[in-house]
Amino acid sequence: MFENKDRDFFSIDGNSEPVISIVSDELGNVDFDIDEKYLKEEIPVLALRNTIIFPGTSLPITVARPKSLKALKSLKNKKGIVGMVCQKDAETEDPEQNDLYDIGVIGEVIRIIDIPNDPNLTVILQGKKRFRIDQLTATEPFLKAKYTIKETTAAEKDDKEYQVLLESIRDLTIHMLRMYGDPPKDLITKLNENSKSPLLVNYCCTNLPVSGSEKQELLNIDDDKNRAYRLLMILNRETQMLEMKMNIQMKTREELNQQQKEYFLQQQIKTIQDELGGNPQQADIDDLKEKVKTKKWDEKVAESVDKEIKKLERLHPQSPDYSTQYTYLQTLLELPWNEYTKDNFNLKHAQKVLDRDHFGLEKVKERIIEHLAVLKLKGDLKSPIICLYGPPGVGKTSLGKSVAEALNRKYVRVSFGGLHDESEIRGHRRTYIGAMPGRIIQNIQKAGASNPVFVLDEIDKIGNDFRGDPASALLEVLDPEQNFAFHDNYLNIDYDLSKVLFIATANNVSAISQPLLDRMELIDISGYIMEEKVEIARKHLIPKQLENHGLKKEDIDIPKKTIEKIIEDYTRESGVRSLDKTLAKIMRKVALKVALKEEYPKTLDVANLKDYLGANRFSRDEYQGNDYAGVVTGLAWTSVGGEILFIETSLSKGKGSKLTLTGNLGDVMKESAMLALEYIHSHNQRLGIDDSVLENWNVHVHVPEGAIPKDGPSAGITMVTSLASAFTQRKVRPNLAMTGEITLRGKVLPVGGIREKILAAKRAGIKEIILCKENKKDIEEIKELYLKGLTFHYVSDISEVLEIALLKDKVKNPLSFEMKEPEKKDN
Repeated sequence: MFENKDRDFFSIDGNSEPVISIVSDELGNVDFDIDEKYLKEEIPVLALRNTIIFPGTSLPITVARPKSLKALKSLKNKKGIVGMVCQKDAETEDPEQNDLYDIGVIGEVIRIIDIPNDPNLTVILQGKKRFRIDQLTATEPFLKAKYTIKETTAAEKDDKEYQVLLESIRDLTIHMLRMYGDPPKDLITKLNENSKSPLLVNYCCTNLPVSGSEKQELLNIDDDKNRAYRLLMILNRETQMLEMKMNIQMKTREELNQQQKEYFLQQQIKTIQDELGGNPQQADIDDLKEKVKTKKWDEKVAESVDKEIKKLERLHPQSPDYSTQYTYLQTLLELPWNEYTKDNFNLKHAQKVLDRDHFGLEKVKERIIEHLAVLKLKGDLKSPIICLYGPPGVGKTSLGKSVAEALNRKYVRVSFGGLHDESEIRGHRRTYIGAMPGRIIQNIQKAGASNPVFVLDEIDKIGNDFRGDPASALLEVLDPEQNFAFHDNYLNIDYDLSKVLFIATANNVSAISQPLLDRMELIDISGYIMEEKVEIARKHLIPKQLENHGLKKEDIDIPKKTIEKIIEDYTRESGVRSLDKTLAKIMRKVALKVALKEEYPKTLDVANLKDYLGANRFSRDEYQGNDYAGVVTGLAWTSVGGEILFIETSLSKGKGSKLTLTGNLGDVMKESAMLALEYIHSHNQRLGIDDSVLENWNVHVHVPEGAIPKDGPSAGITMVTSLASAFTQRKVRPNLAMTGEITLRGKVLPVGGIREKILAAKRAGIKEIILCKENKKDIEEIKELYLKGLTFHYVSDISEVLEIALLKDKVKNPLSFEMKEPEKKDN
């Protein structure tokens, strides 16, 4: 706004705005009177562009228009007065009266400077008084006008309000000058000295950086005090605008400085990197582009990857999104898109590998060989989803490795035990911090091929909570109709899982959701019999433990009899995991003796077994005889295999025939006991039981090992037999066990878990088993080896069970109540 330069002129004919006027040496003593010899009826008029001079101010002006030059040259001796009026429109070249403002200032010519070879004149004018143009009397050769002098109403000398106004104007003027830089000290001094002079207002009005119309508005004001008020308002407004402008410029300058600094540093880093061998970010991107060329993905995936690489190139290396994007692209490129290992179609080799690694498991081996045979003939087949279920330690998980080796495929395994977050299957979206693909894609990436053998371990132990249901997310993975386009949230691109051979393992099929179960082919892997466990120990477990403990074959020999004793007395399981741990315990004892160089027997006999393993751990599964009435052996299924179960019934005198059930029984098992007692009441005459006995003796049914929960309907016929034996005091057939559900009419219904129950019976030394006739089909599917030494009785009615199970002989010291002869059954 205000500037101080050695030479500054207001242009009449140009478009530049006024900058600063010449400050009079005696600002407070300017003579406003006009010499009467210059006062005439008409006055020459100079039309100014964007410039207004106020009374009391001096200003150098450059004159260029011909009419204005003629007006100045018409003055005698280059002295006189002229009327200075501002044009309404600065673009008008030849203004007339309507183009000029009415109010102007009469200026006295102080000096005219005529520079040689310069067509323009420079004139220094000093404003004297305001005037009003009454009428333009001539436009040629220059403008002339009749006029009237307008006097200004001065403020009173003792007006304190006016003095404060002048001080405020002075302060704001100095503040604005300092905002533009360092103003001349003499100018600041003059302004401070004349802060109470009325000329201060006119001086500031002349140099105010506002439009001509606003300056003209100030000039039109007749009262000095009112003009000062209006000037102060404009100064306040312009100061605020100027401060805003300065703040914006400062912020812009700081941002530009920061950008320039960053650019300079980046250029330095780039130069250093070039000296050290190039830009690492660009090298990473080039490496990604090279890897893209080697991938076998389809057009859609290729298009998507190209788009993501271009996005990476646009990102700044220091941006947080850069590392996220780079990691995502690395994941895409590390996946084996359409990369498959070649299957080995040698069926004999596959059979040999499966037989070598696992003893038994005939159904599973048969299923794998069938799958391989179809692959060999057809060349392409959607891989089945196999679910191996059975008790722990039977080799379900380790079977996956053998299958992978037999097929010559990669092997990966994921444990789902305790998994309860759906994102573990489908992955997290990239918008989350620390996002990653799901476990399926992660393991495919680890396998390095799109057709591995993928073991989904403990699939029955998946949980769910507020983070979703992983079992539901697995539906897409395990459905051959959907998994050719598996969608992982992190990849956001469909991936083909149809060539993956999924093998799921579970202990309890009932814990798996029905929709998931429908998508899998169930293969039952039951426990091993004694002979199988002995062979597994000799061929697999003992050699493995010898190697694990740094022992040689000649350091210890464990005969078959000793292995059998270990299995009977120290392990109680369907599988061989506990057997493996027990053998490891023996090997540690042997390793200690070898390390200490002590003498010890190289052959581990049964007699020495106690020194290595301590006292027998298990004896419950042994058959306990039939010396007591009311004790019957049942067969039960558990998640760790089959077990034998003893049902005990005792009678005590009391009114009302009260039934007491103990042994931590579930609701279904309690109902079976009530059904059994109701059957005895309904058929007491046929069994030879007097009515008074039923009315005067209370019944107590107990199932030992009360700390273990027991439930299920399969102990129904066992409870009937136990109650009948107690009421009749007849012995139960020795070495007999039974399983089956009962109805109120006395029918025997089939039950499950037959194979596990038979193995438990063989372990306990049972010779005869009673089953429902409909369970005969289950027996026919079991290998003959498992059935060796067992006799089966198939029944359909409880009366048949009692006829087989109860002997005519009574126990010693029977209870003292009368018994009738049982009624004969009509044939």
